[in-house]
Amino acid sequence: MTRVAILGASGYAALDLIRILLRHPHAKITMLTSRQEGRPHISEVHPALTGTLDLRCESYDAARVAGSADCVFSTLPHTASMQACAELLDRGCRVIDFSADYRLADPNVYAEWYGASHTDVAHLGEAVYGLPEIYAEEIRPARLIANPGCYPTAAILGLAPLVAGDLVELDGIVVDAKSGVSGAGRTPKLAYHFPECNESTVAYSVGKHRHTPEIDQVLSEIGGSPAQVIFTPHLVPMDRGIFSTIYARPKRLHSEAELLEVYRGYYAAAPFVRVMERIPATKDSAGTNFCDVTVRVVRGRIVVLACLDNLVKGAAGAAVQNFNLMYGRPEATALL
Repeated sequence: MTRVAILGASGYAALDLIRILLRHPHAKITMLTSRQEGRPHISEVHPALTGTLDLRCESYDAARVAGSADCVFSTLPHTASMQACAELLDRGCRVIDFSADYRLADPNVYAEWYGASHTDVAHLGEAVYGLPEIYAEEIRPARLIANPGCYPTAAILGLAPLVAGDLVELDGIVVDAKSGVSGAGRTPKLAYHFPECNESTVAYSVGKHRHTPEIDQVLSEIGGSPAQVIFTPHLVPMDRGIFSTIYARPKRLHSEAELLEVYRGYYAAAPFVRVMERIPATKDSAGTNFCDVTVRVVRGRIVVLACLDNLVKGAAGAAVQNFNLMYGRPEATALL
């Protein structure tokens, strides 16, 4: 049995993480932390957990967390997470970090896109990008996992077979993506207030979204040469889900049937990527750890359509998938 702690237990992703870990036969939640005052019981923070987990949310203390857990899931925001992760790694914990703090290999790129200096360069070099479909072998022995962003997960899984097979040009890729409101987190903000976002769809952070260099970095590693995407996210009035429509220029013509076979072959051993002939919808993957993907050929371009649940495959589910690999468990444990 592996003892686990969750930092920042009050968020939406943390709620899904707790739900998954409660049914995990080889994990025991031993500590929850939160910045809320008064040590609230987790059922006060998340009423859906009433009667399922008898723990209170503690203030973060590195020594106490490390003394109670073998593996720590950090759902803290960027910059705050790297400080806690560094302390816990130095105390012998394995860490799965939900923030962006360890996703970008170059601290200068991190500083450029996140507007803050990276304060844990010492551990940055050992971080493994936690996308099991691409990096499973590196994840198994890792001490520090950088859990991917939800938008990048859909974009990378949608494009990886094409990029790995050298089937598309690596510049000029367009990722047009939509996300439910939960992707913005639980902290109240005007843009996510019901009258502001209901019955409305809007693009945001056009040309400057922080997930852009993350997508570029991983696709460049897969393809072996620099990749550059135009990534445009949109907020849509639903609770959860990511839907990405991706456009790429092929290096040579292939039929849709041929491309679907490429995808099926690439993901043959991936339990959580479903290659479909029909176009998937966000409802198909809601509440699951699946990424659904299909491909079309339109006027000489390849159009990839990929969707997933931003809180599960885009966050908590992927984290448990990584946890399973790190501790030698079947990859799908507690996720089906």
